[in-house]
Amino acid sequence: MKILIIQNRIGIGDMIIFLPFVEAISKKFGVPVSCLLKKNTKADQILKNNKFIKEIIFLERDKQKGKHDGFKGSIDLIFSLRNYKFDKVFIFNSSLRFNLISKLSGIKKIYQYPLFKKNKQHIIITAQRFLNKELGINVESKPIINIDNKSISNSKVKYNIDHNSKNILLGIGGSGPTKRIPPNIIIKFMELICATNAAKFFLATGKDIDEQIILKEIMNSKFKDRCIPLDNLNIVDILPIIKNCDISICNDSSFSHLSAALEIPTIVMMADTPLVYGDYSPNMHPIIPDGYKTVSHNTLGKNKINPEKVFKKFIELLS
Repeated sequence: MKILIIQNRIGIGDMIIFLPFVEAISKKFGVPVSCLLKKNTKADQILKNNKFIKEIIFLERDKQKGKHDGFKGSIDLIFSLRNYKFDKVFIFNSSLRFNLISKLSGIKKIYQYPLFKKNKQHIIITAQRFLNKELGINVESKPIINIDNKSISNSKVKYNIDHNSKNILLGIGGSGPTKRIPPNIIIKFMELICATNAAKFFLATGKDIDEQIILKEIMNSKFKDRCIPLDNLNIVDILPIIKNCDISICNDSSFSHLSAALEIPTIVMMADTPLVYGDYSPNMHPIIPDGYKTVSHNTLGKNKINPEKVFKKFIELLS
């Protein structure tokens, strides 16, 4: 039996959120599955050791410039999927386009969210209800990423990771400027830690100009000798470093999702995103801006993240 799963959301975080549902389908039918995902999920790097996934097929869509954009792109995708001869497909969206592509690809059994009902779909609850209705299974929201022990050991040696001190991932990047906590807040948190702990900080950012400004300010602080930037590494190299860390403190970014899925206690500083993106895993511990009871789009609270609250949660998790 050949099974395809279509999950067309953008980014690493969304891909990780859907992992439990992918694995539940694989377990239900007793076969590894194929996944149609967007390239920027970096799924080929992150899911190398996932035994429930047979292969990654990349969906190449990029604002009418991708291989699978538009009418011609849909035809190309149909012919590509036909070659796989899938028996079943699970479509984690309400798109008529993917429904038609699946039918024209010759897939006989199509499971999909209700068509034309995209608005107000909860990213996790909708998926849980979908699989409960279609397959009678209940899926816990606890994604796990597996990496090999050799890469973990090699990373520990290469970066001189000594567990007599606290090894801390600081995920200080983020996909949008309103999600990135100002460097002065991060530095204050580092001061609180270093006052009572020997610590090494791994600084995780992308190459975006604003992320690099944050990185540079921290590297120019008095803690520069305790910091190792990770911005020149790829995901494959970063994963075992995260796995060697005692804790992760992140903006709402791909690194918060990666850390939690690697089963590292992860403090998520939530400034401008729905809370579900920072608390869907039991390994996640959200900190919201002072004066707020929850967060969502347009909270714009990055300047109101309290470093003392972050430190208090740090102590609580590692005590």
